[in-house]
Amino acid sequence: MVQNGEFFMIKEMYHKGWSITAISDKTGFDPKTIRKYIKSDQLPKRKQSSPRVSKLEPYKDYLRERIREGTTNCSVLLDEIQAMGYDGKMTILRDFVRPFRQQPKKQATIRYETAPGKQAQMDWGHVGKYDVDGEMKEIYAFTIVLSYSRMKYVEFTDNMNLETLMKCHMNAFAYFNGVPEQILYDNMKTAVIKHSPVEIRFNKKFEEFLAYYGISPKACKPYRPQTKGKIENVVGYVKKNFLQRRHSDTLNGINQEVRQWLEQTANKKVHETTKESPQIRFQHEQKYLARASDKPLFPIHHWELRKVSKDCFISYEGNRYSVPYRYVGQEVKIKETLNHHLEIYDHFECIAKHPILEGNSKEYIDLNHYKGLNTTSKGLPTKRHTQPQKELEVEQRSLQLYDQLEGGELS
Repeated sequence: MVQNGEFFMIKEMYHKGWSITAISDKTGFDPKTIRKYIKSDQLPKRKQSSPRVSKLEPYKDYLRERIREGTTNCSVLLDEIQAMGYDGKMTILRDFVRPFRQQPKKQATIRYETAPGKQAQMDWGHVGKYDVDGEMKEIYAFTIVLSYSRMKYVEFTDNMNLETLMKCHMNAFAYFNGVPEQILYDNMKTAVIKHSPVEIRFNKKFEEFLAYYGISPKACKPYRPQTKGKIENVVGYVKKNFLQRRHSDTLNGINQEVRQWLEQTANKKVHETTKESPQIRFQHEQKYLARASDKPLFPIHHWELRKVSKDCFISYEGNRYSVPYRYVGQEVKIKETLNHHLEIYDHFECIAKHPILEGNSKEYIDLNHYKGLNTTSKGLPTKRHTQPQKELEVEQRSLQLYDQLEGGELS
């Protein structure tokens, strides 16, 4: 673009007799441009172009709302606005979001890479309150990552006790269809009961569990999160990516949704360090994992005692389950199996087995438990919700049954 001073210089050179070609050679401007300005009495004004509307503009109000909710992850926001019709690039989205994000302070560390099948890292993360069978409970994320491939497994639970820890491990082994040689743990009390400069002691039951699968446990150094940086990144990724999406507010719901997220996003996305997706690297790593399906599941049952009520029931987690009438008034042992059944034992054998009911204030009745009582087969006025089962369905009980139980007619 010709500037004001150059415009007058061109006019002056022309009036002094310079040819168009000579002026072009001297100034470097195109002859057409020189002719245009020689004919003009003043420097033409630059055309004012109308401001360009950003492709992001229609979505900025939505983005501001999501940012106020705490979501600043551009990958999550891009997925959401693309579903709304956005066809622009990630770059302008990042430029828009950047001022709203806090830049964390970074500490230089040396990254340690492991061979395929050698190690996994595990940790818990607190994620807030969710609905569990109608009751709001604190929920935690069990997270584990294979160190070589970065293949991840996530499961949400309402507690972090030892039995839940072992169940989640076995679910992860099934998901990976294999077991690593070593798992690195934080100093959580359920796993590590003592960690000093001279001694590291793991929970004995947990050690037995890991030994059963041929796993060597390792505890990371206290107050040094970079020791298990891969799993720290996974916990952060779950919170910053998955939990910032709009999802179910129930425990069952988010566990179903996190499986989809693992398959479609977390294990599919190219990793910044390896430059490959976890799913691709896992194809190589899986053959180095020990087979988890070669042996039965590790027995982790927790025994509890219950007293059999006068109407032949024991209570478990808000629901009631029938027991043979001869055990009325006695204490029995109960345990929940890995396939979600409740088993009831006397001193020697299993006397009843029921599927675990969902919800509260429900009953599961096996009519065989009342055989031998002089009962009628007619219906009863008290309606009870029961879990459907072929041969064991019942919705009503005879009042005569209660009369006999109260009166002690158990012979």
